[in-house]
Formats: sequence, C-alpha cells, structure tokens
Amino acid sequence: MRSTRILLLLPLVASQLCALSAGEEGPAPTGIMGAFGEEVSKLEESLTETNIQTVLGIRFVTGTLGKRSVVLVSSGVGKVNAAMTAALLIDHFKPREVLFTGIAGAINPELRPGDIVIAEKTVQHDLGTLTSEGIQLRGMRNPVDWERNPVFFDADSKLVSAAESAAKTLELEKLQTGAEERSPRILRGIVASGDVFVASPAKKQELRKTVNADAVEMEGAAVAQVCRQLGVPCLVIRSITDSAESNARQEAGSFLLVATRNSNRLVAAIVARLAEPSAH
Repeated sequence: MRSTRILLLLPLVASQLCALSAGEEGPAPTGIMGAFGEEVSKLEESLTETNIQTVLGIRFVTGTLGKRSVVLVSSGVGKVNAAMTAALLIDHFKPREVLFTGIAGAINPELRPGDIVIAEKTVQHDLGTLTSEGIQLRGMRNPVDWERNPVFFDADSKLVSAAESAAKTLELEKLQTGAEERSPRILRGIVASGDVFVASPAKKQELRKTVNADAVEMEGAAVAQVCRQLGVPCLVIRSITDSAESNARQEAGSFLLVATRNSNRLVAAIVARLAEPSAH
C-alpha cells in the first residue's frame, strides 16, 4: 500500500520540482565584460546579491545591477583571452546580451581623452592576408556553420538605441586636460581591435584610412565575433584614454581611472534602460 501511494505522488512531486526550478532560474542575465579589473571595478561595487563563481579558473561575479540580473567578468587583455572568456560566459550563464566596456586609443582626430565611443561596428584590423601593400582584411569562417564572417561586425541595433537613449540624460565626470576642464562627449563610431597596443602615428593614420576607425583597442571585435557566431546580441563601449601616438602609454595611465568610471556609468545606465518594461 505504501509503495502504491509513493508511486501516485511521484508525478506531483516531479511537477512541483520543475516549477520551483523554473522559478529559481529567473530571467537570463546581462553579461558585462572588461579586459582588466579597473574597467569593471565600479560596476562590481554597485552590485547587490553578489555571488562569485569560477569557471576553468575565470572569476565570474553574478548579482543585481539596479533592477537587472547581471554577470560580470574580467577577460584579460587581448583577443584570445576575450574570446575564450566570452565563450565561457555564454555557455555557462546564457546571457540575453553581452556588453563590453573599457578604454581605447583615439583614431578619430576629433576625439579627446574621456570621450566615449558606442561601437556601431567593430573590426579586427590585424586579421586577413598580409601582402606587400599591407593587410587585406578578411573574415574567417564560423566553425558553427562554416559560413564566412563579415569583416565588420554590426552591433545589435536595440543595444545601440538603449545606449544612445541612456547617453542623453547621463552626466559624466569632467576631465582636466592641461588648464582646461571639459565634459566628455558620447558618440557612435567604429572600433578596431588587434593584438597590439597602438602607440604609432603611422598606424593611427593607417587605421583611419583603411577601416575608418574612430578608436582602437585589443578585445571588442573578438567578443563581437563570438557573440555573432553563438547568436547573442553584443555592444562594445569604449572610453578614450590616449591619442594612440608615441606617448599613448603615459596618456593612458593619466586618464585611466576617470575614463573607466565614465564608461562604467554609461554601462550602468544602459542596463537600467534594458530593465525598463518597454525594452522587452
């Protein structure tokens, strides 16, 4: 008799466990990436209900930013580190979108330290065929379906709209450059990625001429490629620290903290926009 009752109760218990499991999972988080600690530190300080998980040695922090669940991670510098971390993020945490935040060098001569570029397109400036005339850029094949990737990766249009909407009401920290104190600008542009830190006037001119880049860094387009191949919306946000010329490292050190704080402010504002009911 007892075994019969247990058998009769099993379907009910199973259905309740499934319901509890579905309720505990909740909505998918927003993935937020930066290359190193300073690029995401202010965001991590703002998280509530945090939990740290380690996946293959990479530290992921889950929590709530405003009203939205997020997962935060520092990838390490360079395209390989960024791509590996993006793949782990997507596989283990199933984010509904990925935002990459951090610093960059200015290729557009109108950009100044502190200005922020919302990357409507990203491109790997060192991927292709090297000829005597230079690099002929070429997208590599996607190992998921073996279709060839584009040279330029378009950002998700909804994320770009959310970023532009957030930027309109955002007050950024001012920067002191020489005797001038100025408020940073936020604009859309093209971000070029490569496995070199650009501190060369000649390379800067080349990137402006060949891919019409506005900013240059070392991770964004790799993350955009992983997200495209795995079907996850992606947006790269970059705050300018230097001119990408001979003194770029010194400039980057001078403006790093304020630039990362402002980039983090914009990302937090984007996440707040995404949490609004109209964003669904």
